[in-house]
Amino acid sequence: MTRKSLRRHFLKDKEVKKLVQEFSRRFNLQLTEILEKDSIEVEVAEVGADVRVFLISGRPLLVSLEERLVPSLVFEELFRFLPRVVVDSGAVPYVCNGADVMAPGIVRVEGNFHKGDIVVVVDERHAKPLVIGEALHSSEELRKMKTGKAVKNVHYVGDKLWKFIKEIS
Repeated sequence: MTRKSLRRHFLKDKEVKKLVQEFSRRFNLQLTEILEKDSIEVEVAEVGADVRVFLISGRPLLVSLEERLVPSLVFEELFRFLPRVVVDSGAVPYVCNGADVMAPGIVRVEGNFHKGDIVVVVDERHAKPLVIGEALHSSEELRKMKTGKAVKNVHYVGDKLWKFIKEIS
C-alpha cells in the first residue's frame, strides 16, 4: 500500500447513507451516535482492488476488506461497544505479527457474540487494541475452549493497513 497507488475522493450523500446503513446492519449500532455527530462527511481512499479506507471527518475509522466492512484500529469510540477477547502477554508478539488468536492465550472473553462477529483483541496488561478479528466460535463456546484457533486475525497493529492508516492520518 503506497501513496502512488492511492485514489481518494469524497462519497456522495447517497453513498454515505449506504455506508451508514451497512455499518448499522453489521454492528447493530448507529454511526452518528457513536461519533456524536448529526451528519458525517466521508472520504474514501482506494488502495488496490479490494481495500478501501473510509475517512470519516478526516479520520480513517472504517475499512472495506474484500467487500467486508471492519473498523480500523484507530476507531476507539467503537471499541467500548464491541465484544473483547483479552489475551495474555505471551500471545501479544504472535498476534502483532498476524497470527490468529489461539484459545490457550485467551485470559477472558468480554461480551457476547456469535461466530463470524467482529471482536477487538486487547492485551491483558494495558487493554490496548491489538487486533480486529473475526470470531471463529461464539463467546459461549470460546469461554469453554482450551485448544485451537479462536479468532481470525483480520487487521493488526503493525500490518500494512495499520502503517497505511498511520501514514494518511
